Amino acid sequence: MNTAAFALDPRLQADTRHVAMLPLCELRLMDDARYPWLILVPRRAGMVEVSDLAEVEQSQLWREANQCVAALRAVAPCDKLNLGALGNIVRQLHLHVVARTQGDAAWPGPVWGSGGAVPYAADALATRLDALRRALA
Repeated sequence: MNTAAFALDPRLQADTRHVAMLPLCELRLMDDARYPWLILVPRRAGMVEVSDLAEVEQSQLWREANQCVAALRAVAPCDKLNLGALGNIVRQLHLHVVARTQGDAAWPGPVWGSGGAVPYAADALATRLDALRRALA
């Protein structure tokens, strides 16, 4: 499939940090130290809904989501993992994978719209990215 026209939405670019390129998706870390929070973005232009992907790509997206779930559990033990594809603000298809713990900044509510993001300190960001990349390997 042609990925030449794919471009990451500017808001995703600004709010996240690159983790890895997976077979279908670019994997990014939300720059909010309050939550271990990954974003999977299929590298396909014009996608808004999961159903916009071909069936084989939908299956690949879920395989990659499962890979991310395992990586998050390895680096950030949690009580619950939340997956969501909202797209109300950023229409580009992307899947959130968020590790939640009881008592986190938004518990038990959703992380979306719960206070302002707290960016990672440079050393904490580097440590988190390195741990995720090792867990994905």
